[in-house]
Amino acid sequence: MTRPKTLVAMSADVAERLIDGQVRSRLAMIADVDADLVVHDFAQVDLSRVEVLYTSWGCPPITAEVLARAPRLRAVVHAAGSVKHHVTDAVWQRGIAVSSAAAANAEPVAEFTLAAILFANKRVIDIARRYRGSRSHDDWDVRFPGFGNYRKTVGVIGASRIGRRVIELLRPFDLEVLVSDPYLTEDLGVAHVGLDELVGRSDVVSVHAPDLPETRHMIDRARLARMRDGATLINTARAALVDQDALTAELVSGRLFAVLDHTEPEFLPASSPLYGLDNVLVTPHIAGSLGGELARMADLALDELARYARGLPFEHAVEPASLSRSA
Repeated sequence: MTRPKTLVAMSADVAERLIDGQVRSRLAMIADVDADLVVHDFAQVDLSRVEVLYTSWGCPPITAEVLARAPRLRAVVHAAGSVKHHVTDAVWQRGIAVSSAAAANAEPVAEFTLAAILFANKRVIDIARRYRGSRSHDDWDVRFPGFGNYRKTVGVIGASRIGRRVIELLRPFDLEVLVSDPYLTEDLGVAHVGLDELVGRSDVVSVHAPDLPETRHMIDRARLARMRDGATLINTARAALVDQDALTAELVSGRLFAVLDHTEPEFLPASSPLYGLDNVLVTPHIAGSLGGELARMADLALDELARYARGLPFEHAVEPASLSRSA
């Protein structure tokens, strides 16, 4: 096994959280690297001997100009999800291998979504708020007729890495699961239906499609109107996929419920009505890897770096052809 010359490229604050003592030790065993050198501007460093870039959030774009100064660069190992922010066409044109830890980042998002689905059908958040306000028992069956998870229908929009993991996590439960994805050709063991049918049949609709021009406002006013009274929309993808004005109107009316980990803007103004509604839970983009979950991404990326050092292909290689329909 060789020890490829590796450069850490990401923002300093991400490196501080991502590269702990264990990651630092393993990185030093696998690669010829200065783990204390964290690059967020390629113009400031000598790239002539670098063979691998170990990247994460905050890595600057790897442009043709950067590559001209890095003649030995052969691989980019990304300890995070999407590579679209820093891997340019020039990288693909030179045949540089790229790996991503998107599979590791998908896990906490899928776990968050599972919890949100089960809580939504059980009306946990809504009941807790009402109970806190009244501090008295109520007839919850009357207030929320039919609440609970047994035989409810969950619609998953997007057979993405996260969407597929959500489907897997839902298997032990007595739920009907639907999936809608125009690119899906394989059998995931659940009903594959059109988007309009999915939103009309589901008690919970969970969004896991990529943010692309063609997916902007895919959940629009008409599709929101198709949703069942009392249904819940969960968005852990991107805010642009949902017409937020139309959704806000439905939520203010009380007809729908929502769990929103992404909003437009990302930080809602204090005047937003979404904060004060009992039928809405707004979280500040926390579904993805944070805290101790960052270690999962770092470890996956280190596994990939070790494969490269042994002359093996990446297990989580990114294919440029797939980027046009992925996050």
